Amino acid sequence: MKLLLNREYWPRGTNGQISHEGSLLFKTIELPWKKNQQNVSCIPEGVYRLGKRYSEKFGWHILVKGVKDRSGILFHSANDALRELRGCIAPVTLHTGEGQGTFSQNATYRFRDFVFEAMERGEEVMLEIFSDAAHGLNLAATDERWTKEFI
Repeated sequence: MKLLLNREYWPRGTNGQISHEGSLLFKTIELPWKKNQQNVSCIPEGVYRLGKRYSEKFGWHILVKGVKDRSGILFHSANDALRELRGCIAPVTLHTGEGQGTFSQNATYRFRDFVFEAMERGEEVMLEIFSDAAHGLNLAATDERWTKEFI
């Protein structure tokens, strides 16, 4: 299974949307792009394998594998990238500002379950991160429909 993360870069954070086969699944927030600097930047665009990981802090969650010069990049709950993230990705229900969103815990559980179900079927789950609207998603136009569907 291939997931697409379409990003918009802003000075105070990075907003994105994850889609699969042309359908919006989840919104995301991340730190702003600062040349892949550890703990202060989102990760570079590219294609990454996702895996399962367990920690005391986050329980079962999703790990982004193969990030150049980085490790421990996770999908976990956060509503404000600058205050709560150190390079990881947080699913959110609605974008409320640059690198900010709402109801992250709910979105994170739904995203985790979606990915884990694919893994349990034996599928390899890949994430392609890019910033090109040419893949057919209009970030602004999907806000209202997605929010009604997942809150």
